[in-house]
Amino acid sequence: MKKKSCMAPDKNTKQPRYKAPLHACDAHCHVFGPHATFPYSEKATYWPPDAPKEDLKKMHDKLGIKRAVLVQASCHGTDNRAMIDAIQSSHGHYRGVCIADDTFSDDDFKYLNDNGVRGVRFNFVAHLGGAPDLEMMEKVIRQVTPLGWHLVIHVNAEDIIKYADFFAKFDLPIVVDHMGRVPTSKGVGQEAYQILLDFMKKENWWVKICGSERISAAGAPFYDAIPYAQGLVAVAPDRILWGTDYPHPNIKEHMPNDADLLDLVPLIAPDPELQQKILVDNPARLYGFED
Repeated sequence: MKKKSCMAPDKNTKQPRYKAPLHACDAHCHVFGPHATFPYSEKATYWPPDAPKEDLKKMHDKLGIKRAVLVQASCHGTDNRAMIDAIQSSHGHYRGVCIADDTFSDDDFKYLNDNGVRGVRFNFVAHLGGAPDLEMMEKVIRQVTPLGWHLVIHVNAEDIIKYADFFAKFDLPIVVDHMGRVPTSKGVGQEAYQILLDFMKKENWWVKICGSERISAAGAPFYDAIPYAQGLVAVAPDRILWGTDYPHPNIKEHMPNDADLLDLVPLIAPDPELQQKILVDNPARLYGFED
């Protein structure tokens, strides 16, 4: 199968106007490869340009961020080695979210847990292969629940509607990637966004107010995504995470500069106490970061 390529990230990270608080966390970012060391999955729908741990750290240094949550992306499939390698070299500053299936043993999950992994992710979006096998997904969730892990779901707007009853079955923390990918072109009144707001009233639901560049119809600096993030923050300020999504796989047109994404934070949450929750306190609580 021919692999789809995708744009490389903007490596010329600008100096952000906003100064992130001490211990701020990028709660959604990736490491890709290097392919020669950590090959991409033959089942992946895309093979991105290499974006190794050194590039990620350079970007974070420019933003003034040390903590990060590395989210396993579908290009590496269930081979979590690149992510684990980056976590192991981070001096305790990184945590991880893996991709796994029902071939993983309890010992496999213990190894991941011992190496900083705190969640498991499932993709539902069509361009990454569509919904997983739900029976397999339930088996994996049963395995990781005793570890205190959480579930991360990468969904499109329509998936929130289609699988609402399925997601409602679980009591463990559920984290929604990229604001549910609700398109700003459909307005804040759209059904998918309203369903997401309703789910966020549940005490076990979290959401990442990242992916502004993915849901925006206006393009950089993605100000049309701000009301969507603000609505989610208003419903559940203690269960909001923020991330860059570096190196921004499968962006179709406008590759963001990560400084612009950080500069959205004070526009979404002008109150410094709320910024502290979103960038520091909430990820520290969910991922077990310690000062």
